[in-house]
Amino acid sequence: MDPTACDAAPTRLRNTPSWLLSQLTAHAHRLVWDAFSATDDRRYHYALLAAVEEYGPASQAALGRRCGIDRSDVVAALNELADRGLVTRSPDPADRRRNIVSVTPGGRRHLERLDEVLGRAQDELLAGLSADERGQLVRLLQRALEHHAPSRREE
Repeated sequence: MDPTACDAAPTRLRNTPSWLLSQLTAHAHRLVWDAFSATDDRRYHYALLAAVEEYGPASQAALGRRCGIDRSDVVAALNELADRGLVTRSPDPADRRRNIVSVTPGGRRHLERLDEVLGRAQDELLAGLSADERGQLVRLLQRALEHHAPSRREE
C-alpha cells in the first residue's frame, strides 16, 4: 500500500471506518492474490476446500451458498480442483441430478499448505498490530459483520 496515497487523502476520509476498511481490503486482496497465485490457487479454491473439509461432503449448490460464490464460479473452481485431484464429485444417491463434492487426502494436505500461505499473508497484512490487537480486530469485524448478516436484517 502506498503510504503517500493514504497520507494524501483528506482527513475526513482518513477518519472514516468505511474508507479505512476499503483501503485495507484492497491491500488484503493483493496480498492474498499474490500468495495464492504462487501456489497456482485462488481464493475460491481455498474457500471450497475449507468448506468441504470442515462440513463434509456437500452439493455444489450448497458449497456455493456456504462460501458466497456464484454457481458458475463454483463449477469452474471445482473443475480446477478435480483436475488436480484435490476433490472428487459423485452423483448424489438421493438426487442423481446433483453432484456431491468430497475432499481427497491430497486435497486435505493441499489445504494445510494453503493455510500456511494464507497465514503468512495475514501476518504481512497485520504486521503493525500485536497478537492481542489482531484478535481484537477480528472479534470487532466479526461483530460488525454479524450485525449486518441477512438473517438479522429479516428480523
